[in-house]
Amino acid sequence: MASTIRCDIVSAEEEIFQGEVQMVVATGEMGELGIAPRHAPLITRLKPGQIRVILANGEEQLFYVSGGILEVQPQVVTVLADTAIRGGDLDESKAQAAKAEAERILAGRGEAMDLAEAQAKLVEAMAQLQALERLRKNLKH
Repeated sequence: MASTIRCDIVSAEEEIFQGEVQMVVATGEMGELGIAPRHAPLITRLKPGQIRVILANGEEQLFYVSGGILEVQPQVVTVLADTAIRGGDLDESKAQAAKAEAERILAGRGEAMDLAEAQAKLVEAMAQLQALERLRKNLKH
């Protein structure tokens, strides 16, 4: 059996995932991170996007996070996010609508929403759509 490390993915509302994994792949502020057992301890901020978890049996699961913190300890990887959603629970129509609304606001046709807030919403919607696309590709294989 392959070496594993415990992974916890937690949102503000609930624990989304807990289990033994071979690898956790996430996008930190400085780029993509691959966390395997015996990884050096670290703490980093996460960009909105997907978290890939490779389970002990080799199966891959995808999650979307709106950003957050990733902490690596000797025995556990913890992802703390305001929003965390299982890949299969993402709603493409909501993500498309949020993307369109943010683009409309950024084009100067919006209401009172702050420009920075609109940019953040666009980044979040794009990250959700990318996670959905990756999930579709994995389901085809």
